[in-house]
Amino acid sequence: MARAREKGGPAVALAAAVFYPLTLLLARRRMEGLEHVPATGPALLVCNHVSYLDPVYTAVFVHRAKRVPRFLAKASLWRIPLFGRVLSGSRQIPVSRGSADAGASLEAARAAFDDGGVVVIYPEGTITRDEAGWPMAARSGAARLALDRDVPVIPVVHWGTLSVYDHYRRRFRPSRRTTITVQAGPPIPMDDLRTRLAEVGPRPLLREATERMMSAVRELLSDVRGEPAPEVTRGTRGRSAGQ
Repeated sequence: MARAREKGGPAVALAAAVFYPLTLLLARRRMEGLEHVPATGPALLVCNHVSYLDPVYTAVFVHRAKRVPRFLAKASLWRIPLFGRVLSGSRQIPVSRGSADAGASLEAARAAFDDGGVVVIYPEGTITRDEAGWPMAARSGAARLALDRDVPVIPVVHWGTLSVYDHYRRRFRPSRRTTITVQAGPPIPMDDLRTRLAEVGPRPLLREATERMMSAVRELLSDVRGEPAPEVTRGTRGRSAGQ
């Protein structure tokens, strides 16, 4: 039976009208594992982050699965004219780090789950600083969401976006010779950790949950890249490295 498309409204339609041709213009596009995104009901997508182009491709990937993505994104993006209105209209979730409102983003994500939504998070919190593009150590927000709600946790990886846009080296190189891959894997088992919540509480489980999710992301990225993943890094890239 064919999937029914989740309704997203005018803002989602506008974003799709821009993002679909953009992803085709920048490079060749390959999207695999769409079947792992649930056709209905809530889900948490945990993604690696190598380029500021990643959300554009993630959005198209989720939309091709006939779902509407709800990103946790920097609150400063809401201040961009027109773009901020699109973010609000498509019910994206602002994240205000280091403020009294920082916890509000997790509450909004939980509300999205309760509403049957697909929430997308980049657990590293920023684009990786690893020179080779491998994931860095992650923050705990994704783990909190994964433990709080009994929802499928789906690993998603991007590869190729860094070749088109490298923020740290200030390089923008669209090319039809570049292939950008977005691929989802099967759900990450989390039930055993959720079962232990009542016994030990969330704090002792956050690190284990985070490591389990990021391990699945690294393994999937390793398959896409065709090379073994190194140990997790805290990152070395920046203005003083690679520029």
